[in-house]
Order: sequence, then C-alpha cells, then structure tokens
Amino acid sequence: QVQLVESGGGLVQAGGSLRLSCAASGRTFISYAMGWFRQAPGKEREFVAAISWSGSSTYDTDSLKGRFTISRDNAKNTVYLHMNSLKPEDTAVYYCAAHRSTAQAMGRMSPMDYWGKGTLVTVSS
Repeated sequence: QVQLVESGGGLVQAGGSLRLSCAASGRTFISYAMGWFRQAPGKEREFVAAISWSGSSTYDTDSLKGRFTISRDNAKNTVYLHMNSLKPEDTAVYYCAAHRSTAQAMGRMSPMDYWGKGTLVTVSS
C-alpha cells in the first residue's frame, strides 16, 4: 500500500509561483512512476506531468512545458511540482498519483494504482 499526501497549494496571484509536494508512505515508493493531475471546476481531470521511478525521464503536457516542472527525491519519498508564471486558468485541485508502469503510461491516463486527496491551487487575476 502507498498513501499519498499532497501539500503546498494555496492562493497566489497571476504570475506567481508555487511548489507542490506529494509525500508517499511505504518503502515501495521507488517502484512507482509518479505524476500530477489537475481538475478545474466543472472540468474533467487532466494529466499535468509524470516522472519515472528513477527520476531520469519525465513526460509533460505540451501546453504546460516551460512553466511546470516535475521532480522527485526518492530519499524523501517525495515528488514535487514546480509551477511558475501561474495563470488564473491553472486554478484547480492538483492530485498526485502513483503508477507501477511508466511516466508515459500515466500520460495516457491508464488507471493509476494510487491517488492522493488533492490540494487546491487558486490563481487570482
């Protein structure tokens, strides 16, 4: 079992930055690709970014490249989402997920093994 707990969300002005963290319990963290998804009000959940178990490869949403970066620290069982130049349309609940396969599989929205409960990011204009 892996439990995922997101943190770091909050209210930020447009143009600002936030770093989200996802802390994972369990000693099998290194076995999983990790990713971030988001769901805006009234919209479906969408993929943001994913990273391989080793951190050597990432898979990103083209529209967010250059603003959002995913990273992980396996020693801390934590994955991060660095968000820069935030826009009001980035307002959403951001979810962390774990997948036994690859970062690319997460990008294809194949069923995740574990989900966190989410952290709310609100970007004001």
